[in-house]
Amino acid sequence: MNESTFTILLGGPVRVTPRLEAAIAGSRVIAADGGMRHALPLGLKPELWVGDFDSSEDLSQDDFADVPRQAHPPRKNLTDGEIAIEEALSRGATRLVLVGALGGERSDQALMHLILSVTLANQGLDVHLTSGEEEAWPLLSAQPMTLDLPPASLFSVLGFSELKGLSIAGARYPLQNFELPFGSSRTISNVAEGAVTLSLASGDAVILARPYDLTGA
Repeated sequence: MNESTFTILLGGPVRVTPRLEAAIAGSRVIAADGGMRHALPLGLKPELWVGDFDSSEDLSQDDFADVPRQAHPPRKNLTDGEIAIEEALSRGATRLVLVGALGGERSDQALMHLILSVTLANQGLDVHLTSGEEEAWPLLSAQPMTLDLPPASLFSVLGFSELKGLSIAGARYPLQNFELPFGSSRTISNVAEGAVTLSLASGDAVILARPYDLTGA
């Protein structure tokens, strides 16, 4: 077991895929409220279950009777997911895999997870978000990143600020030292041609990929 890698089970949709299983292998696990429903399909046993438990009332408590619970009031200043992340950090997490962080009915929470991932990465943490079908990573300035994506799979770079010095290699639409205005769609729907390398001179961004979507072929 990797003592400093934590999988955080969140409430968004999840599809079990080989890439998802590889990402969480050997990690410690904390479930946030309804995210516990992903534990059994993924073969995971969380070491802690946190939340106000308003979105897990349909789950059988007998299935998780031996998992310690940490209850919080419905009226609180943090989401159940952020509480789970704080618990992981207090237990020594240096890498976080946020499972169920993307998509679903709550667009506000999915967007918050993306923004939070940038904040956590700026604090020095390695952060990976995944639903099984989609994956995301923060891209920070002066921290180049290489992603092992299947050829013809789709990926996008979402700027959370103006981006300067953006370079993309290993893609159908490469860029070199590009300046991306905030809000521009120029970097949506690129296509991987194998390993993709990205770097940024200034600004904050998130890479959102669809490794099983080969419509770019």
